[in-house]
Order: sequence, then C-alpha cells, then structure tokens
Amino acid sequence: MELCPNDFKASLQSRQRVFGTWLMMDNPVTAEALSFSGLDFLVIDMEHSATDVRQARAQLQAIAGGGASAVVRLPSSDRVVAKKVLDLGAQSLMFPMIQSAQDEQRAVAATRYSPEGVRGVAVMHRANRYKTVDAYLENAARDLCVTVQIETTEAVANAAEIAAVSGVDGLFVGPGDLSASVGLIGQVTHPRVLDNVQRVLELAHAAGKSAGVLAADEDIAQRYAALGFNFIGLGSDLAFMMRTARGAVARMRSTR
Repeated sequence: MELCPNDFKASLQSRQRVFGTWLMMDNPVTAEALSFSGLDFLVIDMEHSATDVRQARAQLQAIAGGGASAVVRLPSSDRVVAKKVLDLGAQSLMFPMIQSAQDEQRAVAATRYSPEGVRGVAVMHRANRYKTVDAYLENAARDLCVTVQIETTEAVANAAEIAAVSGVDGLFVGPGDLSASVGLIGQVTHPRVLDNVQRVLELAHAAGKSAGVLAADEDIAQRYAALGFNFIGLGSDLAFMMRTARGAVARMRSTR
C-alpha cells in the first residue's frame, strides 16, 4: 500500500484558490457532513476549541470519506503534540503564532524524521495504515503540508525570512490576532490591518509560497480573494450554525 496523495498540498503548490472552514464543535458528524459540502479543506482546530488528540483522530476518520482535505491546527508549536497528530495520519498541519524563521524551522523539524528533523519514530499507527504502507519512514515527509500562521506585527516584520524557510508550503494570516497586535482589536478590515495582511500575501508570493487567510464572512472572503489569497477560510462550523439559527429566529419574530 502507498500513501495517499495530499490534494491540499498540491493545491497550495500550484496556487490554486481553495476554500475551507474551521471545525470548532469537536464533532465527527459535523466534520463528516461538511466534508461532503463542496469545501476544499476543513481545519480541525486544536488551538481555540476543546478538541484534543482523540477528538482530532475521530474528525480525521470522519473527513476521510468525503471530498475535503483535513488540516490540523495545532494548539502550539510543541513537537510532542505535532508527533501525536502526525501519527494519527494528519498530512497537513498548521502551526499558530509563528514569530520568526527560527520558530518556523523548529516547526518544520517537528514534522521530519532524523536527520532532517526531530519527529519520534513509532512502528505502527494510523499514518502508516497500521504498518501496511511500504517505506513509510522514507517517504512520510513527501506529502506532508506545513503552513504557519502570521498573527502579529513582529511576525509581519519577519515575514520575508519566514517565507524563505524550506519545508513550508504556505503562510496563513490570522486577522483577529493581527488586529489586536496593531492596537485595533476586532477591526479586521481597518486599513492598517489590511496593509499588514496584504504585506504577508506579497512576501509569500515573492518567495513562491501560497498565502491564506481567515474571513469572518463571505464579503470579506471575496475581498481577500480579489487581493490574491490562495486558501481562504470561511468562518467555522459554529459560525455557520449560529448565523443560520439567528437568521431564522429573526425572520420568524418579524412575522409576529
């Protein structure tokens, strides 16, 4: 048996525009349903949700039957957590709060076996299909996709060096944290925030890397797409649910 190709990595390498959403509800049924929705990728969020390693595994299994690619956003750049998630079979990882090229190099090293990195070796796990994948150890890094989040003014200042690091497929901007970093918390479309967002996009593309961003709604997503972002997050499963529920309630109350 061979490893499955990583469609998300291929889309980033070709700078194809793809759309996804965040999974915040720790729910494999939600993950499975959205994998059939037409979205290109689903981000299993271990940073800002209650999702732990076991719940991430359940969501990876649920997504596998659909048409979306799974991306796991780690809770931190801790190499131990990265190792566990890789052993679960995640092929695409997103590392939050990368501030420098050194941070990024450590993140990449966490995804590679020695001598290229520091990933621990296990004999049997979901990633190697329980020891049925031929030459997994030699080929594991081939289809791994690593993206890093740029979320502060310090990271933006270092974005050229971050984009130049080998082994990283894309830079992903977090407008929420970035707005806080520039002193405009929550104002993700403020010109000062957008200037920083566009700066990351330009530096990523100049280095031959894809650039991604999270959009709070479709109007903002279209604005980011027009700027040239390649992979765009459209809110979250929780946001979709709340928006639909609140809209329905508001419409029904207006009929009283």
